[in-house]
Amino acid sequence: MNRERKIIRNWLRFFIVCLFISGATAIPIEQELTYVVNHFPFEGSIRGWFEEVLVGIKRTSENYPFLFYGFDWLAFAHFLFAILFIGPLRDPVKNKWIIEFGIIACILIIPFALIMGGFRGMPFWWRLIDCSFGVIGLIPLIICLKNIKRLETGEKAQSDKKEDFDLLIA
Repeated sequence: MNRERKIIRNWLRFFIVCLFISGATAIPIEQELTYVVNHFPFEGSIRGWFEEVLVGIKRTSENYPFLFYGFDWLAFAHFLFAILFIGPLRDPVKNKWIIEFGIIACILIIPFALIMGGFRGMPFWWRLIDCSFGVIGLIPLIICLKNIKRLETGEKAQSDKKEDFDLLIA
């Protein structure tokens, strides 16, 4: 059972750090995008897309900076979700529902990105990148869930043995 707990803890730490970093990158969007456009050797339509997005970000920053408050809330949500996963880090069996919630959220990223990205005019390749976050997030969460189920089985078996022993000595 210690092996399962170690696997769960390691994958959850990785997942929490990724959520936190993902949130932190939502705040300095103009600086990040400027860096990407200036330092990465994109060609053709991909470069054109990044340049167009950068122009939109700069114009928004100059004329409507309050709209970036939405990015701040996006970051905040990522930080909250990262904190949420501390529960199963402490007690994976008791907080299995948080892992299940995370799996559902990762699955829902896919239709949401495909549908809403289409409404917002995002290129299909960009929507696939967004979908990949859901797919990648599923990996550690499914590994954790499988190990939590092993822990549950082991804890139930130990509990049953203890009950049998208690009945013998009673």
